[in-house]
Amino acid sequence: MTVRLNEVVSRRKHLLLAVVAVTAAVALAACGDDEGSGTSGTALQSAAASKGTPPKLAALQEEQNELLPGGTEAFDARLRELEGHPVVVNKWASWCGPCRAEFPYFQSQAAKRGDEVAFLGVNSNDGEDSAAEFLTEFPVPYPSYLDPDLKIADGIEGALAFPATAFYDRRGELVYVRNGPYENADELAADIERYAR
Repeated sequence: MTVRLNEVVSRRKHLLLAVVAVTAAVALAACGDDEGSGTSGTALQSAAASKGTPPKLAALQEEQNELLPGGTEAFDARLRELEGHPVVVNKWASWCGPCRAEFPYFQSQAAKRGDEVAFLGVNSNDGEDSAAEFLTEFPVPYPSYLDPDLKIADGIEGALAFPATAFYDRRGELVYVRNGPYENADELAADIERYAR
């Protein structure tokens, strides 16, 4: 009886391990899907290394996943520098649940469109260490500007909502601000098509 019981326990352990292994494999496979459930560091590097990327957009990709200082002055200078390209600016914070939920959509869209659309992040009302830790979990192929006092967020008309996304046209004019999160990658892609021109 004891031998039979040990066999049953052993089989159940093996079955449980198999289920865990299959679940892990499915989760890893989903990490790079089109719905934006995650983008690996390799995908970020390949996006940054894309041949034919305009120099101003390639410069953004070289600063991928960095937190940049300089406040509104540095941010506004970068927007002026990017004139001629549409720009998508995502305001986020590490403590913001909805920001966390939508971040994979920005990962995937920036990886897909980074050779024609400029992407920038604005890390607002957050601690630099927390933001850096967040970016190790959700790496993006573009930099984010540090905005602890919400001054950049105010300038993009997104100071109140977390997250907020601002769209600039090729002339550098703010054309649309979405206050609140995107529910899925398709919603973000539609707004990029509509406003980032």
